[in-house]
Amino acid sequence: MPQTNQTLVQSHAPAPSHAPAQPERPEADRPLKPALLRGWRRKCPHCGTGPLLKGYLKVHSDCAVCGEDFTPQRADDGPAYLTILVVGHVMIPLLHIAFVFYRPEPLTLFTIFALGTTALTLYLLPRMKGAVIGFQWARRMHGFDRPM
Repeated sequence: MPQTNQTLVQSHAPAPSHAPAQPERPEADRPLKPALLRGWRRKCPHCGTGPLLKGYLKVHSDCAVCGEDFTPQRADDGPAYLTILVVGHVMIPLLHIAFVFYRPEPLTLFTIFALGTTALTLYLLPRMKGAVIGFQWARRMHGFDRPM
């Protein structure tokens, strides 16, 4: 039997699917890089204007500018672990280089690196906490997926 255009179209048409369609996720992931940078600056990951933290590490319950709810955040120990990781990877090679090339007195070496480690830790910890909250907000984790 010769095939006509109509039979070709019918033979190559996709079979009807009887499986229920997957519901599309109404909200896609939010942009990660801007949320991380806003969190690093300790600003609201949604608007980038309102303050994220009150005091040193205490998180506001919501944004004073856009009203984004921050209560779902679960930063917990993540910022401390990240801070220790970064500070260790920065200070240990510097300590080694200072000891090998300059051979300072042990008390001098200890004092300089104790102060440097403390200062770097105090600088990074609130910024890491903001970045972790920004990551959670961008990925809609822990209740950040609720509509405003």
